[in-house]
Formats: sequence, C-alpha cells, structure tokens
Amino acid sequence: MSARKYSLALVLTFLGATTAAQAADKPTDPQIAHIAYTAGAIDVAAAKQAIAKSRNKVVVSFAKDMLRDHQAVNKQALALVGKLKVKPEDNATSRALSDAAGKTKASLAKLRGAAFDKAYVANEVAFHQQVNGALQTLLIPSASNSELKGLLETGLKIFQGHEQHAVHVAAELR
Repeated sequence: MSARKYSLALVLTFLGATTAAQAADKPTDPQIAHIAYTAGAIDVAAAKQAIAKSRNKVVVSFAKDMLRDHQAVNKQALALVGKLKVKPEDNATSRALSDAAGKTKASLAKLRGAAFDKAYVANEVAFHQQVNGALQTLLIPSASNSELKGLLETGLKIFQGHEQHAVHVAAELR
C-alpha cells in the first residue's frame, strides 16, 4: 500500500468531519479548543512514532521539529483554556481525527525503512494541508474569543511552515 493511501484515509476522515461541522452550527470555543488540541496531540504521537522507527536523519530531524513545535503550541493552548476557564469539549471532529490517526499509526507501524519514511512524510503533508485549511475556513472564523483566535492564527503560521517543510522533505525522499 502506498503512502498516499495512508494519508488519504486521514484526509477523507478529516474532510468529512469538517464538512459535517460546517454544515451544522459553527463550533463553539470549547469545541475549537478540543479540535486544535487533538490535532496537535495527533502530530506529537506521529512524531514520536517517526523518531522511534526512522533511521533517516532528515526524517528524524523533521519529526523532532514537529514534536517540539506541537508540544509548545499545545502547552500554550492548555495555558489559555486554563486562564479563560474554558473546558475543552469533545466533539465529532475531534473523535474523527483521533480514529483516523489511530488507523494511520497502525498502518505506519507495519512499514519499515524508506517505505515508512515516505508514508510518514506524505501523511504529514496531507495532515498539515487539511488542518491549515480547517483553521483558515472554520476554526479561526468561528472562534469568538480574541485570545483563542490569536492563538489559532499563530498556530496557523507555524503549521503552514510545517506543511512547506514536509513538502520539502517529501521531495528529498523521492
């Protein structure tokens, strides 16, 4: 199975979840906080898997960057929700993201060497594209709290850089 198929499953699940969220009422700030934190936690877990499995220095370096940056953003998010006394609210989008990520992680666990590296990086490209799109079109416009909106906008800038970095790494692996 190709790297694209692993990424496609996650992307389709995320697209379905965000489309459903857009069709319904816009998400609330507690739901947005949960979605954003979940997406960050998913990338932290993916980075840890890549660091443990890959022997490619470029892939491991990229994964370490993802680990550091997503942990930092999630730490900021937790501090903000604590300050605002907002309890993140579980929702269908967060659950869909988690379910798809679990399947992707299991699929990646079966791969080794270059096949793993390519699939991991392809998934990172696809995941960041979808998360960035959701931030731009749904999460940021739906956020009512200015501090939450600001954190999401900062995260978007960071994650756009991640997407570009992942595209560059994917090109190196071809």
